[in-house]
Amino acid sequence: MEALPQTSQSLKQQLRALPAPAWVLFAGTFVNRFGTFVMPMLMLYLTRIGYSPTQAGLAVGTYGAGHFAASMLGGHLADRIGRRNTIALSMFASAAVMLALSQARAYHTILALAWLAGTAAELYRPASHALIGDLVAPDQRVIGFGMYRFAVNLGFAAGPAMAGFLADKSFFYLFLGDAVTSIAYGIIALVALPHGLRTYSKEERAGEAIRVALRDRRFMAFVIATALVTVVDFQMSSTLALHIRDQGFSAATYGALISINGLLIVLFELLITNRVQRFRPQPIIAAGYALQGIGFALTGVAHTVPALAGTVVIWTLGEMLHSPMSGAYVTQLAPEKYRGRYMGLFVLTWSFGMIVGPTVGTRVYEWNPTVLWTSCAVLGLTSAALALRRVSRSE
Repeated sequence: MEALPQTSQSLKQQLRALPAPAWVLFAGTFVNRFGTFVMPMLMLYLTRIGYSPTQAGLAVGTYGAGHFAASMLGGHLADRIGRRNTIALSMFASAAVMLALSQARAYHTILALAWLAGTAAELYRPASHALIGDLVAPDQRVIGFGMYRFAVNLGFAAGPAMAGFLADKSFFYLFLGDAVTSIAYGIIALVALPHGLRTYSKEERAGEAIRVALRDRRFMAFVIATALVTVVDFQMSSTLALHIRDQGFSAATYGALISINGLLIVLFELLITNRVQRFRPQPIIAAGYALQGIGFALTGVAHTVPALAGTVVIWTLGEMLHSPMSGAYVTQLAPEKYRGRYMGLFVLTWSFGMIVGPTVGTRVYEWNPTVLWTSCAVLGLTSAALALRRVSRSE
């Protein structure tokens, strides 16, 4: 594994040193995430057209299942047809599916299209991660992944407000706006992004990349660590809301507390990333995983708005420590010819968290909230221990 290069450059110098195609990727990512209008409003839309909350929830979960499929398929395509082509395919397919979903009324059709929407819309993620690894020099990769996250979070911070405005006019505008921004990014990708590596060869045996990854003990320990902490992370959109409700606070309070997360990331993550990238990645990632678990665990003893805000600050700090470093670390671990598929497995951990976190978390919360919040600490600390584990590839 190549060593993590150290840098003494300022944040401004490092951002200036990023190659122009990387900035195109960041701009296109912002456009796409800003235009993620349908998913935040899908539950509301489906109940508005006559489906029950349970039916609507199943449709949202089906979207998550599509995300799961996209992680592996996107990694495979990134290596086989190239990063740029995979991103463009994802965007154009997503636009078509969103427009079809806007016209669907039969429930089974909605479920099928929700799955296709999740698959198409998320297909680009492994390719984007792999393209950063292709484009950005090793000593700039951590800040490159940090800037990518900045674009994602900035777009997602602004997008829901626009989605609410469009929904007040017509829900169809949500689907149209989502499709238009996806098409815009698809065109940007085809016109301005480089092809990226295409490392798949006809001589390669089916499933070879997966077998290599499964034998890579260091990588698999990291994948398991990340999967566990994503289960904790997705409590933000599920059991945290229930806890805040049960403390007697309004939905507006929940929204305000969640906004602290996005605000802190936009304001401070790049600055923190610039400071910590000089250190070995594993201890920083482990510290982030531990803080995320402990921060959510402290939710169980937070009964006032200031105390709840304090827990948000703790787990957000953990997220800001580990997230930019993780993508760069996977790039280091991945053999170049399998980079896209390694990234697919890495992105798969978030699909796992999206499905398991809310489903299991809400069940445990209904049974015993204390067990849930304690489990968050256990998962975070276990993730930290796995991230720190030193093993050789041949172990």
